[in-house]
Amino acid sequence: MTTLNGKIAIVTGAAAGFGAAIATLYVQEGAKVILADIAIEAGTSLAQKLGSSAHFVTCDVSKKAHIDAALQTCIQHFGVPDIVVNNAGMTHNNQSMLSVEESIFDKMFAVNVKSIYYMTQAVVPHMIERGKGVILNVGSTAGIRPRPGLTWYNASKGAVNLMSKSMAVELGGHGIRVNAICPVIGETAMLQQFMGQPDTPENRAKFIATIPLGRLSRPSDVAAVAHFLATDAAEFISGVEFPVDGARTV
Repeated sequence: MTTLNGKIAIVTGAAAGFGAAIATLYVQEGAKVILADIAIEAGTSLAQKLGSSAHFVTCDVSKKAHIDAALQTCIQHFGVPDIVVNNAGMTHNNQSMLSVEESIFDKMFAVNVKSIYYMTQAVVPHMIERGKGVILNVGSTAGIRPRPGLTWYNASKGAVNLMSKSMAVELGGHGIRVNAICPVIGETAMLQQFMGQPDTPENRAKFIATIPLGRLSRPSDVAAVAHFLATDAAEFISGVEFPVDGARTV
C-alpha cells in the first residue's frame, strides 16, 4: 500500500519544475494523475514515462474552457478528483514596478490568481457532493516576505496565500481542506526572471545568502510537502501558509 493509493489528482503546470515533481511523486505513491499544462511535448513525455496512472491534457489555466475540459478529462479517465494542485504560475522579470507592461500584469494575474477561481468553480461542487477534497495552491514566500523588483508577482502570490486561507474557512464545513504551499526562490525555469540577471554561480550566491539553510528550493522539496498535505496524515491541517523556504521568512 502507498500513501495515495486510490486517490485521483489534477496537477496544473505539471510538465516541469515543481508540478512535474509533484505529479511524479503522486504516481509513485499510488495516485492517478491528470497532468495539465500548456507545454504539450514535455507534458506528454512525462505522462508516458509515468505510465497508465498518468494522463496529459493541454491546459491554459487562464482559460475557463481549458480548466473545465481538464476536469472532464479527469472524470472520464480516472474519476472525480480527490486532490487538486493549482501549481501553474508565471512571473515578470525582476525590474521596477513601473516598467512592467500592463499585458504582462494581466496575464500573470490570470495565470496565478484567476486560474484558481476557475478551478474552484469547476471542482468544488463535486467535492461538496462527496463531502471531502484537498486543494493545494502553490503560493510563494514572495507573498509573505516580498523581494524588491517583483512587486506585481509578489502581489499575485499574496492573493494566492490569502485566498487559500479564506477558502479553507469557507469550505471546511464540507470536509474540504485547502492549504497554500509557499516555496522560496527555486531551481526552476523561472529562476533567471526572479533574479533579473544571468543565472551564474555569483548571482545565485546573492539570493542563497538570504536563505538560512544555504540553498535554493528544489522541486523535490515542494513535492514532499504537496505529498504530505494530500495524505490522510494531514487530515486536520487546513488554512496554512506552508513555507518551503529554509527559514527565509522567519
